[in-house]
Amino acid sequence: MKNYFLIAVATAVLLVSCKKTETNIETVENADGTITTTTTEKEHSTTLDSAKIDATVDRAKENLNEAGNKIDSAAKEVGHDLKKAGEDVKDAAAKGAEKVEQGAQKLKEDLKKK
Repeated sequence: MKNYFLIAVATAVLLVSCKKTETNIETVENADGTITTTTTEKEHSTTLDSAKIDATVDRAKENLNEAGNKIDSAAKEVGHDLKKAGEDVKDAAAKGAEKVEQGAQKLKEDLKKK
């Protein structure tokens, strides 16, 4: 979804930037001494440079792929860290349970002695 959004934004920016308006103001003095002012406004719609558009789209795709790879890498690292933390908790719980069992065994033996 992000890919489509970024590509649409890049394309829209390129399309808007390809429009050009030119304004010319001509002032002419006639032989009888009058001045005539003519304003000409031309709007040029330049042809789209498909090479630039393709390059921009390709660059956007590369950036998105790179970001996706970084996210995947971070997710794998977090997953590895969580797995290690889970193993550490499991080991600690096992050691605690072992100590409880030893304590219970000693208590049982002490009660038998009395």
